[in-house]
Amino acid sequence: MRLGLFSVVDHYPAEMGRSTGDFYAELLEQAEAAEEGGFDSFWVAEHHFHEYGAVPRPPILLSAVAQRTRRIRLGSGVVVLPFDHPLRVAEDYAMVDVLSGGRLNLGVGSGYLKHEYAGFGVDPEDKRAHFDEALEVLLRAWTGERVSYTGAHVEVHDVRLNVLPVQEPRPPVWVATLRTDGGARVGARRLPAMFIPYASAETLPQMTAGLRDYRAAFVAAGGRLEAATAPFGFHAYCAESTADARAEARPYMERYVRTRLYAVQRSFETLLEQDVVAIGDPDEILRVARRYEAAGFTHFLAIANFGGLPHKRVLRSMELMARHVLPRL
Repeated sequence: MRLGLFSVVDHYPAEMGRSTGDFYAELLEQAEAAEEGGFDSFWVAEHHFHEYGAVPRPPILLSAVAQRTRRIRLGSGVVVLPFDHPLRVAEDYAMVDVLSGGRLNLGVGSGYLKHEYAGFGVDPEDKRAHFDEALEVLLRAWTGERVSYTGAHVEVHDVRLNVLPVQEPRPPVWVATLRTDGGARVGARRLPAMFIPYASAETLPQMTAGLRDYRAAFVAAGGRLEAATAPFGFHAYCAESTADARAEARPYMERYVRTRLYAVQRSFETLLEQDVVAIGDPDEILRVARRYEAAGFTHFLAIANFGGLPHKRVLRSMELMARHVLPRL
């Protein structure tokens, strides 16, 4: 199992008095620290029109990270395809791949936040069909060939990109699913899937069942089992002792749960009991990670800066995971 870093980039300017510029500076420093610590990847989410997420254009932030790092892979978690023309997405992320020297991981999804669809004037009832069309155009555009396409939502006439990704045949692409039963649809496309246990299920067995269906569909569609990778975003906080970690993380995890849009509200104790967060000393973090590894998940993407957790604590938690968890994974 690989250990990466993922940020939902949830922002609380009214409650914290932290400016957006200050937050971006923290994210850049966390990305540098992730590379220094040996983390495999650094991912950021795309969100709009609400403090739940402060990065509406991940390729801009990832391009800045690319100039401060040399090794760590850079991921979108995820770009919401129905909100933009797929040729713009293909161009933006081709530039990220070029500027990073071929380190892009592209996560894509159809989105789920009602206010974002309303803000862009996009009908959420059409999101799956819109997503499918946009993804097809994006992948075809990255081949470097001329593309023509006519769909219900996307239309392209004889266009060829002037900037292409560095990676051959293309950067890796993951499809996000918030529903455990959505994995089979992703697998049927022979594309890797991304999961968020906190939002997707109440128990690990439910997640395991969804992962099993995804892999079965992936193989049935002609894919190789070893190519059916499954990253999962996971709230994680590490301290010298489990008691300290939970006392320090509780108010910030509770803020995240309280302010998260359209999600089931669960108590801090319930989240711990269900192992849908990993908060504790290095042994506790590793225990939870091993459970997901045994279930078949392949990339632990630690959500380390949730709920406005102070920057210094985020860096300390990352340092402990890099020193005591990462080598054992």
